[in-house]
Amino acid sequence: MRDRRFVAVHRGGPLPSAEHRLLSAWAAACAEHVLPLFERERPADDRPRRAIETARAWAAGGIPVGTAQKAAVAAHAAARTATDRAAVAAARAAGHAVATAHMADHSLGGTLYAMKAVEAAGGDADAERAWAVAQLPDAVRALVVSALEARLVGPRP
Repeated sequence: MRDRRFVAVHRGGPLPSAEHRLLSAWAAACAEHVLPLFERERPADDRPRRAIETARAWAAGGIPVGTAQKAAVAAHAAARTATDRAAVAAARAAGHAVATAHMADHSLGGTLYAMKAVEAAGGDADAERAWAVAQLPDAVRALVVSALEARLVGPRP
């Protein structure tokens, strides 16, 4: 079920456009943090890197949502070409980061897939989550932290 707090104002939800753009920029930072895990396996494939750049461009108001959606499809296609689990997850983080332009709750995927990428590479997913939370702009911190908690722990009875 979709978290209504992530529905943008222009779609009838409570999320202001400025905060939607902050989420896109934040998700791009999370994806970029693990991008080397993809680039190590597929150095000639720049689709995830372009997706991150596109997420930032959308956050800055420089491109339309449709362009971001195409970049998301390309990043996920890149993920399907990778064989290493960390590389796959890193490309998916980029795909979700840029898909944030279309639906703000995709921003969570940038972090969740970054955590999966780090874990698959033998690292500490909790440390990656802490890094991501530390990057959050104050305007969206409470929203994202509560949503991540719900996704990682699940609903409480």
